[in-house]
Amino acid sequence: MQNSKKELVTIEAKVNAPIEKVWELWTGPEHIIKWNTASEDWHTTSAENDLRIGGKFSSRMEAKDGSFGFDFGGIYSEVDEHERIVYTLDDDRKVWTTFTKIDGGTEVISTFEAESENPVDMQKGGWQSILDNFKKYSENSK
Repeated sequence: MQNSKKELVTIEAKVNAPIEKVWELWTGPEHIIKWNTASEDWHTTSAENDLRIGGKFSSRMEAKDGSFGFDFGGIYSEVDEHERIVYTLDDDRKVWTTFTKIDGGTEVISTFEAESENPVDMQKGGWQSILDNFKKYSENSK
């Protein structure tokens, strides 16, 4: 890799749910498979999460028509319950996510290092769609 400085991309959502619930839905594999998708024609078929420093997580995303799929995973370097998660993806990019109590809910902000194969706007759109889906799932979950 020629340029070691990666572009940072930030996405955010205000979720109308308590921080404890948001944390549980964000980190629980049984929930991740329900919200971790950018569009209706994709789904997450499996998820594992060892939420601790040095712990690994992974999920499998696939097109519903079976045409394409990929694994998404990494290792946690920081876990502060109800506050912050930092991890390094399998392709060596870093991701920082913060959870902040706000009036009426929780603000979730993720910043990630963009990869170089796809346009940054496309990456931001995909990650934001997943976060928007998480917001919808969290607000409709009992």
